[in-house]
Amino acid sequence: MDDLVESILDYVRADYTDYAIMINGEWGSGKTYFWNHKIRNKIDSMQVNGKKLTTIYMSLYGISNLEEISKKIFIETTQLMDKNLRKFMNSSGRTTIPEYAKTGLDMANLFGVTQNGDRVNYADFFSTDDKVLCFDDLERANVDVIDILGYINNFVEHDHIKTIIICNEKELSTKLKSSNLEMKTFIATYLLDKENQLLSNDKPMVEKINSTMEEVFDKANDYERIKEKLIGETFEYQPEFTYIINGILMRYEKNPDLIRFLRTNTALIISTFEKSGTRNLRILKHSLADFKRIFDIVTKKYPNTNNRVLQTMLIFTIAVSFEIKAGKVTKDRLANIENNDEYKSIVVSSKIFKDNRQFYIKEFDNNYYYNFKAEYRFFKFIEMFVRTRIMNMKIVKENMEDIQNTEDIMNIPGYKRLLTEEYWKISDDEFPKIIESVLETVRKGEIQLVNVVKLYAYFVYFIKKKLIDYDKDTIKSLFMNGINIASLNSEYCENAEDELSNINLAESDYDIKEILNRFYELNDQLKDKMYEKTAMDIFRNIPMKMEIFYDRFDKECMDVPLFKYCDPYQIFQRISCASNEDIVTIKESLIKRAKKNTVIFKEELSNMYKLCNIIDDYVSDKKITIKTVVLTEFSKELRKVLNDNNDELNSKEEELL
Repeated sequence: MDDLVESILDYVRADYTDYAIMINGEWGSGKTYFWNHKIRNKIDSMQVNGKKLTTIYMSLYGISNLEEISKKIFIETTQLMDKNLRKFMNSSGRTTIPEYAKTGLDMANLFGVTQNGDRVNYADFFSTDDKVLCFDDLERANVDVIDILGYINNFVEHDHIKTIIICNEKELSTKLKSSNLEMKTFIATYLLDKENQLLSNDKPMVEKINSTMEEVFDKANDYERIKEKLIGETFEYQPEFTYIINGILMRYEKNPDLIRFLRTNTALIISTFEKSGTRNLRILKHSLADFKRIFDIVTKKYPNTNNRVLQTMLIFTIAVSFEIKAGKVTKDRLANIENNDEYKSIVVSSKIFKDNRQFYIKEFDNNYYYNFKAEYRFFKFIEMFVRTRIMNMKIVKENMEDIQNTEDIMNIPGYKRLLTEEYWKISDDEFPKIIESVLETVRKGEIQLVNVVKLYAYFVYFIKKKLIDYDKDTIKSLFMNGINIASLNSEYCENAEDELSNINLAESDYDIKEILNRFYELNDQLKDKMYEKTAMDIFRNIPMKMEIFYDRFDKECMDVPLFKYCDPYQIFQRISCASNEDIVTIKESLIKRAKKNTVIFKEELSNMYKLCNIIDDYVSDKKITIKTVVLTEFSKELRKVLNDNNDELNSKEEELL
């Protein structure tokens, strides 16, 4: 790094130059930090030919025309010439003007507030040998790069001003090729058609279009030509991460507990950063800022949290930040994991059963936790915070309570150890005891259905490996009985397919297929049981607790066929006891729901039609009142929507057939 600094300073010291230099590096790798902390101050303290040098820095980020660059240079220059401003900065020890302050100074200059009657010193304007220009973020400008370089060339070639350009050439190349892509494709297609080459079979269509675009619109070549003329040297910026990361940590000096922890674990931060495979220090800054909030909450609310857990939280925060923000993985890949047990279960099953369907999670764990042992490695509240920016305190509480239980491995049930821990980590003395405890748990039906299926796959595997001395038929019978007993106290598993995809279940194996079929049968029964209870809980709020009914109906009934599980007579009795206004509102809610989601109504149509028939029978021999009118309209309008939906469903079925 010192060699790079000296090479740049040698360029600045040179008596005569007619070229600029470029510092090239990836986004977020600390190029601007390098300029501000390693280069700028050294140049500002230099004298060349008896003149003190002055740097003028401009970010081109968002610049939309060349005039904006000229304005920026003028503003920077006039502020540097202001005697009172220079006097204040010298007395206060400031070396740069904050961007916010520049805005005020610009307006002050516009209205003549800071000029104090001084005349403009034109000699300062004409002096060029004491200025060093720095243009940053070249690839982020909204102006054609070729135009910007041509503009900068005026300063370099004609005025011989020392000029440094900071950019990411990789992104610059992508930008040059992808700009106005639709227009370029259209014109390339038009030209090929005019030349009767569009429909010829000599080359693939995409290849011909891309080739024509490059031939007609190859700005990359224009860039290379002007770069060759303007840029004398290009320096590849390879940051000293340790130095920069230590600089980043300095912002937490006012938090003694946090800075002590971060300083102690600097090697862990650097290691995790390097494992991310990127050089983006900007993401690292954001992840450490996120960790500050996590650290403050955890240490305040759970002061007995041990150091190993905090270290794992630090690794996980940095790792998840890079995986999501660097675009290495879609957010859903981590969002779909609910807790640490599920995460470890995926990792373990991927390793034992060689299942590559969850390859990403296994690689994530192997990469970031390599040679770092921790029982708790997935923090849902951290993943959610990084992904959504919401700190869910309920999930924080759940995670922290779970962590306290996980830390004491002797209190973890045997079945959980098999599902979340590689079996080879269990000692030979412990293994038989764990096997017996798992079988006893299965016999009593004390675990959820989906876990019984997972455990059966493990036992089949252990039998094949001759790790346990059990007959396969005996084990199958035990698990089949266990799954029936477990269904009495289990909850419906909504994401059963995803849960079981974590384990490489060989469906060709008849025994496993039989267990699976029984699981899905029982799970469907649990779904019906769950929806039946939900329907009862929601509709019992009519007519006395209508606000609760409306709220729960909107949240829980829109995409679920709850009417399939309702007694139409009981629903009618409740609706008929409601106020006329509520009957109208209920009708509107049902119609809105029916129009929004037609698919779920195939399961509900029978009961919904029954409800309409019951209403019709009720009002048929009643005298006309407001209630009978609103009930009649209720039945009429609901029946119309049901008929429309029924026709649509039937037509879709006919299309499929």
